[in-house]
Amino acid sequence: MSDLPFFVSEEEFEQLVAHELDALPDAMVDGLDNVVFVIEDRPEDGSLDLLGLYDGLALTERGNYGFGELPDRIILFREPLIAACENLDQLRDEIHITLVHEIAHYFGIDDDELHRLGWA
Repeated sequence: MSDLPFFVSEEEFEQLVAHELDALPDAMVDGLDNVVFVIEDRPEDGSLDLLGLYDGLALTERGNYGFGELPDRIILFREPLIAACENLDQLRDEIHITLVHEIAHYFGIDDDELHRLGWA
């Protein structure tokens, strides 16, 4: 883990994510249905380039969505998020931005629109 600028335990990182989730506006999280938040160390390719990922079918693309589907996943990658920051305050901010970014994908907002809005 020598490529990380500072140490944050898995438990501390989970607490930061939970705190930032709680800090999001109710209107943003109340509309989430059948979504789980997952923390992984790194993406499958092992890189530090990807901070988060929405793994699912956007709300705007759902047809006969209902009973029995596996939950969509919003994945935060712990080591890339830490590597992108110089301190805990920056990490909190980056977790917040990443959560908003991935939740936006759930609602069908693409990267171009996120860039236009300043969230990408």
